[in-house]
Amino acid sequence: MSNGNTLILGIGNILWADEGFGVRAVEEFHRRYRTPDNVVVMDGGTQGLYLVQYVQEAENLLVFDAVDYGLEPGEMIVVTGDEVPKFTGAKKMSLHQTGFQEVLSAADFTGHYPKELTLIGVQALDLEDWGGSLTELIKSKMDEALSLAVKQLRNWGVDVTERTEPLSGEDGLLIHDLDIGAFEAGHPLRGMEA
Repeated sequence: MSNGNTLILGIGNILWADEGFGVRAVEEFHRRYRTPDNVVVMDGGTQGLYLVQYVQEAENLLVFDAVDYGLEPGEMIVVTGDEVPKFTGAKKMSLHQTGFQEVLSAADFTGHYPKELTLIGVQALDLEDWGGSLTELIKSKMDEALSLAVKQLRNWGVDVTERTEPLSGEDGLLIHDLDIGAFEAGHPLRGMEA
C-alpha cells in the first residue's frame, strides 16, 4: 500500500458540455469507489491556482480532464509524467483563467511536485454548448476512464475498492444540484428539441 498522499482530481467546467468531463469523472469515481484516508478525491473545477497547495501535498496525482488535440471525438488518452502539462486544459473560459499547466508549473517551482503524475483524458466532442451536460459519446467513455484510473491507482499501491452500493446524489462529491443527475434534470432546454 502506498504511504504517500494521493490526489484524484477532476478539472474542467461543467457549464461547457464535454469540458466538464474531468469533474463528472471524479464525481462518478467517488460514487463507485472507496479509497484510504491518505487519498483525496476532489472536484477541482476551474479553480486554477487555488489548486496548487493540493498538488504540492500529493505524492501521486491522477487527473481527469477533457482534451482538445484533434483526436477522434471520444478517444481516451493516458499520459504520464512530464508529458501531462502538454495535454491539460481543453479550453480556457477567459483570458484570466489559469490553466492546469500553470498549476503544475507553480508546484514545480516551489519544489513540491508529485512523484507520480497521470492524466486520463478524453477528446471532447462539444465544447460550445453553454449550460449543456456531457454529450452521450463522452458519457459512454466513463466506464473506460474509471477502469483506467483504478488500474493506475492500484499500480501506485493505492487500495481502491468498489462500493457495494454506489453513493446517491446527496452523498456524492458535488452537492447543491450540481451532481450530474440534478444538473441534467434542471437543464432549461431539456425536452425542448423540435
